[in-house]
Amino acid sequence: MNKALRYAAAIMLAGLGLLLGAPAASAAPKSPLKLEVVGDGGRNVNVLVTWKKDSRPVTEIVAATLLATAPDGRTFGPIPLKSAPEGQNLYNAAEPLPVGEWKVAVTVTKPAKASKSASVKVQDIVLPPDIQPASSTELAQRAQLAERAQESSSDDLFLQIGVISAAALAAIGVMFVLVRRRNVSG
Repeated sequence: MNKALRYAAAIMLAGLGLLLGAPAASAAPKSPLKLEVVGDGGRNVNVLVTWKKDSRPVTEIVAATLLATAPDGRTFGPIPLKSAPEGQNLYNAAEPLPVGEWKVAVTVTKPAKASKSASVKVQDIVLPPDIQPASSTELAQRAQLAERAQESSSDDLFLQIGVISAAALAAIGVMFVLVRRRNVSG
């Protein structure tokens, strides 16, 4: 009976250990993805997705969303990320964020699960004042200057060809003189 009690206690302790250890064992493994989340200087967020192991760009399709929270409690999103035209593993929010300071949380579900948060400052980009278009007189003057520059560059080309030809003929002449001296003296 004493032996049976010990076996029962051992089984109960093993079961309790498995039960308590199960959440730790079933916790999600660390993601193989590395996410870099930064503002683009304007009203969007750039997310660079690479493999953690060797820092190679992720070339697979990435499914990700962005959720932004302002210090005053306002939220924006979740909105999907879309592939940016600037790079293979660069993603942007599908919609620009409102102006302000935001804590941005990016969640990737494909090709592997990953998440990253960052604080970004979103602002409108101020463009320089419009440049006035040139008048037709200014355009005609620029065209004349371009034609003159082309003519002078073609004149320079003939001069360069002449100098190179003269140098080549001089080198051939010197070579003949040296070969002839060698043959005469030898």
